[in-house]
Amino acid sequence: MLSTEAKNLQDVQERIRRAAAKYGRDPDRITLIAVSKTKPVDAILAAYQAGQRSFGENYVQEAVSKIASINLPDIEWHFIGPIQSNKTRLIAENVDWVHSVDRIKIAERLSEQRPPELPALNVCLQVNISEENSKAGVTLDRLEELAVQVYRLPGLAMRGLMAIPQRETDFDAQRDIFSRLAVAKDQLNAARGWQLDTLSMGMSQDLEAAIAAGSTMVRVGTDIFGKRDYPADASQ
Repeated sequence: MLSTEAKNLQDVQERIRRAAAKYGRDPDRITLIAVSKTKPVDAILAAYQAGQRSFGENYVQEAVSKIASINLPDIEWHFIGPIQSNKTRLIAENVDWVHSVDRIKIAERLSEQRPPELPALNVCLQVNISEENSKAGVTLDRLEELAVQVYRLPGLAMRGLMAIPQRETDFDAQRDIFSRLAVAKDQLNAARGWQLDTLSMGMSQDLEAAIAAGSTMVRVGTDIFGKRDYPADASQ
């Protein structure tokens, strides 16, 4: 009998396949990141047994604990939460991807603290694509300046851009916002001769619009693991 996580994964994977077919995308070029924050190790292992290999975490201490506990070499760990300066070493030493770099100080610390025996740390720059005061992320007018600084840092491989746009229910509005990020990536590549290949955008409620706009990584938690019960102190 399939686990709940396995059934949910099948449903999400089918949504990705349908969206890819509808919008002329190759589904094999769209990575599903199972966002496992606040979920127990057993839930992650159930998803792993169902074939899932990319997992996303938001809280540093929780992520490090899970990585140590599970200790499977073929899991790809993505850190997608806000980054405090005093937690960069733990991130640099333990994960494969960081999606939420939004200032040079954090990038420099990750670069300095990435162990030399590990592959370069894949990073995405978080863009405040909806220009919300409450959201983290570099603004579009400052993006190229930050991108140039991060691109040069040793120990990091700048792969692309990430965004968490304001919540929209209209498909066209969702797609238009995501398209801004896709245009920003293409403009960076054209202006700098880079080959950024990653757009980390789209979650449970808007992954179809993200795929339509060119997403290469969708971050899905609730539709795989169910609703979350946040602890009173969901600290990093």
